[in-house]
Amino acid sequence: MAMTKGAGSSPSAADLAPAAALFRGLSDPTRLAILQRLTEGEARVVDLIRVLGTAQSTVSAHLACLRECGLVTGRPEGRQMFYSLNRPELMDLLASAESLLAATGNQVVLCPVYGADATKKEAVTKR
Repeated sequence: MAMTKGAGSSPSAADLAPAAALFRGLSDPTRLAILQRLTEGEARVVDLIRVLGTAQSTVSAHLACLRECGLVTGRPEGRQMFYSLNRPELMDLLASAESLLAATGNQVVLCPVYGADATKKEAVTKR
């Protein structure tokens, strides 16, 4: 999958599908918060619950998604599971995203399709 333009033809929608799936997986604020916490080191579900202030079932569901995407791995120790980032490149991606957000002045928040207002409207519609 080539996301950046280089020598050769432009990538097709099919070529970009894996990247779109990756970014969809990263599009949830809870999953991003989990990943952000895991950049600091391993964490158990109970640790993530404490940091995020969300239910155990929510944290577990998001961890399952991240594990299935190959972004997070679990290491059993006794009856506990310690989660960590599976790919160090993810730290680079998150740092690049923070840099891009800072450079654009967080303009994406104003986007009518994906910004903060659109997210609020989507939440109201789902009720």
